[in-house]
Amino acid sequence: MPVSASKERDMLSRYHLTDPYPNEWPQPLRGEDDSDSDSGSDVQQPKHRNGNVRESRLSATYKSIDRHASLRSLGLSGTQKTAGGVDSLVQRDEPDPLGMAPSVAAELRRRGLPVDEDGLRNRFMLSSTSFSPQLFLAQVHEDASTQELLQGLDFLSRSIEQKSASLKVLVESNFEKFVRAKATIDNVYTEMRTQGAEPLEPATGRRPHSRQTSKNQSHFRNSSNPFSPANKPLPSDKKKNALTKESEYGVQGIKAPLTEVAIKAEEVWGPALGGREREEGLKAILGSMEQHKEVFRLSGSVFEAIRKNGYDTVIADYRLAKKYADEARTIADYARSNNASLSEQEVNQIILTARMWHDVSAQIETFKREVWRRLKTSHGRKPKAVVDDTDKELHMELIGVLLQLGVDENPIWQWLNSRSLYLKDKIARSFERSRIETEILRRRLANNGNPDAKALAQYLRSAGGVTSTQLVMGSTSAIDTPSITAFWEKVHASINALLSVSEGVLGEVIEFWEATQSFIDNKAQKVFPTAVFAAGLEHLELEPDDVASLRSGARDLVNLLRENVLAFFSDPPVENLSDLYSPIPPTPITPDSAQATVSPHIKRSFSFPQDVPPPSPRSGASWEKFAFWPPGGNSLSGVHYLSRILALVGTAATEMSSLSVIRTMRSGAEPLKLLVGAARERCIQAVCAAWVPDAERCKYMELWVRNAERRDLTTTPSTFMAFEEKILAGMQKIAYISEATTTAAARGEEVIVPPSAKLLQAVRGCFVTSLYKALSGMVENAERPGIDGRKEDDPDGVTLPLRAVGGSGGDAENTVLDARDQNVRRLFTLSNLAHLRSEIIPQLIAQFESSFSVKLTEESKTIRDVLSQIDARLFQAYVKPTITALQATITAGITSPTWALETGRPTDARPYVYEVLLALVLVHSEVSTTAPPLTNQILSYLLEHSSLALISAFKTRPRYTLSALMQATLDVEFMAQTLNNYTTDRASEVQSQVYLTLDERTDNEARARLEGELPAMRGVLKRLREGTKGEFGCFRREKRGRDVRSGSGGGAARTWGSLGIGGEGLR
Repeated sequence: MPVSASKERDMLSRYHLTDPYPNEWPQPLRGEDDSDSDSGSDVQQPKHRNGNVRESRLSATYKSIDRHASLRSLGLSGTQKTAGGVDSLVQRDEPDPLGMAPSVAAELRRRGLPVDEDGLRNRFMLSSTSFSPQLFLAQVHEDASTQELLQGLDFLSRSIEQKSASLKVLVESNFEKFVRAKATIDNVYTEMRTQGAEPLEPATGRRPHSRQTSKNQSHFRNSSNPFSPANKPLPSDKKKNALTKESEYGVQGIKAPLTEVAIKAEEVWGPALGGREREEGLKAILGSMEQHKEVFRLSGSVFEAIRKNGYDTVIADYRLAKKYADEARTIADYARSNNASLSEQEVNQIILTARMWHDVSAQIETFKREVWRRLKTSHGRKPKAVVDDTDKELHMELIGVLLQLGVDENPIWQWLNSRSLYLKDKIARSFERSRIETEILRRRLANNGNPDAKALAQYLRSAGGVTSTQLVMGSTSAIDTPSITAFWEKVHASINALLSVSEGVLGEVIEFWEATQSFIDNKAQKVFPTAVFAAGLEHLELEPDDVASLRSGARDLVNLLRENVLAFFSDPPVENLSDLYSPIPPTPITPDSAQATVSPHIKRSFSFPQDVPPPSPRSGASWEKFAFWPPGGNSLSGVHYLSRILALVGTAATEMSSLSVIRTMRSGAEPLKLLVGAARERCIQAVCAAWVPDAERCKYMELWVRNAERRDLTTTPSTFMAFEEKILAGMQKIAYISEATTTAAARGEEVIVPPSAKLLQAVRGCFVTSLYKALSGMVENAERPGIDGRKEDDPDGVTLPLRAVGGSGGDAENTVLDARDQNVRRLFTLSNLAHLRSEIIPQLIAQFESSFSVKLTEESKTIRDVLSQIDARLFQAYVKPTITALQATITAGITSPTWALETGRPTDARPYVYEVLLALVLVHSEVSTTAPPLTNQILSYLLEHSSLALISAFKTRPRYTLSALMQATLDVEFMAQTLNNYTTDRASEVQSQVYLTLDERTDNEARARLEGELPAMRGVLKRLREGTKGEFGCFRREKRGRDVRSGSGGGAARTWGSLGIGGEGLR
């Protein structure tokens, strides 16, 4: 619809326009802001518009007075001066009104804007009338986030509230002044209103609604004063200007000139403001906008697509913008080459397209920089999730976008190279952090002091209670102390983070090389959409130099992993932690470095605590040579974790050797073989160094508790067997890395070779030594004396039973032994040794031979000999006190003067025989209730030595009478028949020597008379056997036949044979 002339004038005055159809935005009125505003504005405005310009300046001046009245009253310093030297009240610098920066000028200067120009600087100053909020936010807060802008809005709101409060205080403090000013204004208004009006009748009272002053106030223009000018007659010119209805409220005098001016203005400007030309111009503008609406739309469409990460839309709009730009460029080139003038429509098209192309190009360049940044930092591993086959990887999508937009550098090479640098930095940082953390944990363990041997034995004892399945499931808390277990878990996690194919850096290295090989073979490029190939083939293939550089980078990554792992196992603990720091790369390309500007507090290196423990003092312990072994750790936890760690190393070496870039190397997989061999050798050395001390601690495994299945044994044999079996199984996994061999078999790589003979010999010697140490510890437990006798507690706890096992009551009494009794310890140790010799040690030797494919022929013979020696020594230690006592009793009894009767037939055995048998009853009771399988062996041995003692005692008498011979026969036969069940071949032989000794000291007459006494002696013997059935019933067992042994020698054989000695004669 057409615009009236008055509205057009208002619009021109409001927006300070000189033309209703401007081609550019007018310069803002600078007024007090621009130092050269007075002269500059005059030059820019047309001469015939001086009146309007002057009015505009005047309006701006009044606005400045109104806006900065409070500021002027405050007398601010640091304001600008106009060209005429007038203070414009606009400050040269001020703080950020949003509270984000201390200085707006400094922020603009940092962004490279010419802040020394007053006109430009005033656009950013809040105290200036030309302040532009849009420009202020676009430049000063270009990088501010939405959250920061919201915080700035809160800050600005609080500032306004504070200023409002200060104004309120100002009004309250100056209220009296305001009242006086209001009274003055009212008087002036009354004078203007009554000027030229007829005077009224004086009245005594006050008029309603009149403005009166107080008694204390006076004014020279007070209407109540009879001498005031209001009561005097007014001239006619003042009456015209009076604010009365008759004078049309003061405009009567200027009404006629205004009417004349309006008529002349209408005659001059009427055609220009409402003519057809304006209508045609508007139609032309609307037609141009309609014709080129796609051009107008492109800039906003590209911006919106970039904001939403719509890569396809960005590319499509960019191509369309490029098409329009090419069309405009073609029109301009054609006109230039033909010297033809451009039509107005063509000029509009070129101008609009140029502006659009400039804006779109700037946005696309910014977009490409962001895509480059994202491409070079897109190196994190994707989460494990089910991904659709149609989903593209991020880097492939970004590379495709760059190729379609057009770039100078090859994005494929840039991505692969940045990924290689990222992986190198990640390997260095991961290994550095792991070594430092491991060393700190190792030092803390070392500074905790030597652990208690009995406490360590508790974890060794747990070998019998923790199954392999539980260890696999993670139940490792029972095999070592929590701190040592935490150390092992840290080491395993560190190696896993480096060498795991699924979770570690090695997996990323393998993925990197697979992606690189795919790009080298031009297989990965097939994933790109057709539009990428349509954009050009310039950067779709890698250059030969780039391929060689990528191959070298992949080899460097493998070598870096290999060297770090080798150093971890081979290097001893460091004295200075700073030796573990790796130099920071000059320009690391990592996601962390990309975010360094956003998060400056993110540190690249590992920041360990301030209280770093000092290096542990050297004490000559075996673990001081190994950085990966926890101080005080036992071999049980060592073999468990080292077997898992070496499985990771072996699998990683196999995976790395299978890479094509490694197979093409001249050295091939040889460095990886050396890595596996060195790591395995160091692990075996560390385990062997802990195995032997742990075998010595096996003596603390003894709880003196009966085995639940074998009551004649303690729990030590089964516990020791479980300990050795787990150590052997773990050593087999370490030596052959069997868990990694299964993975390597499918690839056919020979990185993991069998252990050397030297290594197996070390394991062999350590195994045999551990058996010796364990056996020695068992004997030490049995032989250790008590304090002040057998019944006192042992101070070192070796001989104390576990009182709490089995609780209280019958089960506990039957299970827990009185280990303070040395004989009980010796008997159980003898029984344990017998079980070890017959079952456990042969089984362990068989397991070793099967696991390591070696024969322990010589070692087995040596172990059996050692066991025999230990058993014999311990057996003698047990029976020797009893034998000594028996010999003393027998000797004292036979050599006693009252032993034999002078005449007559003996009717009873002598007392020493009963003493001997009672002593044997006690031994039988002790052995049968402690270790029943040893009863026959011990009593047979004691019977043999009792017979030898009889021989020695009988030899002390030179001659035996008939009565003495009958007494000796009765004593010997009564003892022999009572202990008949424990008679062995050796005991029978010794008994025959007893009769030979008596026969040598007997004459023929005594022998002949003895035959007549045999029936009576049989009766006496029978009566004695029947009478002592209750006392010596413990010696009775199921009857077994005894072979009749013939004597040797003529007379003696016949004499004792006729008596039936050794057969059924006196029975």
